[in-house]
Amino acid sequence: MIIIKNNTEIEYMRKAGKLTGETLNMLEEKVKPGITTEELDKLAESYIRSHGGIPSFKGYGGFPGSICTSINEEVIHGIPSKKRHLEEGDILSIDCGAILNGYQGDAARTFPVGKISKEAENLISVTKESFFKGAEKAVVGNRLTDISYAIQSYAESFGYSLVREYVGHGIGTEMHEDPEVPNYGRPGRGPKLVSGMVLAIEPMVNVGEYPVVTLENGWTVVTKDGSLSAHYENTVAILEGGSEILTLC
Repeated sequence: MIIIKNNTEIEYMRKAGKLTGETLNMLEEKVKPGITTEELDKLAESYIRSHGGIPSFKGYGGFPGSICTSINEEVIHGIPSKKRHLEEGDILSIDCGAILNGYQGDAARTFPVGKISKEAENLISVTKESFFKGAEKAVVGNRLTDISYAIQSYAESFGYSLVREYVGHGIGTEMHEDPEVPNYGRPGRGPKLVSGMVLAIEPMVNVGEYPVVTLENGWTVVTKDGSLSAHYENTVAILEGGSEILTLC
């Protein structure tokens, strides 16, 4: 069931989204060669809690971190570790969520670690822009897969592939609500978009093929062919006046 939010709930989600986006902005400044993913995790948790929030991911389904830290071929759900130091040339995807007043914000960014390859730069840029292509279609009257098709068409025009086993989702008081938001598919399908729907739109784009596998830790998802992957996500509210990106600040 898709839960439609009223104006009061949207305002709560704006605040949760703002905290999520600000946390990622803070972390971006800390992403440098030598820092550990555990250090980034602690910084994120401290920042969220100091602003009255709760890290969404900590303990969610048993996940041990406050953020997901996925490096290079790791697509999503990378576990922060004191043994994992960032290295020059890496790309790091950070997925972050914050709960404020009972409502969720969810966003992800892929950051360069020092100087990175042109291929990695292009992947990050295309992944980010594919999100905005999808968000342009998140308007009242469109169908859900209009978002999916816009994301896929843009990313694939650069020869990249979209992860298919993991998708975006509705969001509200729960991290994952209906509907699922695929990053691929034919347009004009799925539920009609109406005011009050809030979606986490999150392209996961691979340099190589789209199949992925999960590591033995039960969490970290990697590209099956070992190719680089990037992730870009925002929480988006569909309103009468157009879509509003709640986690971009």
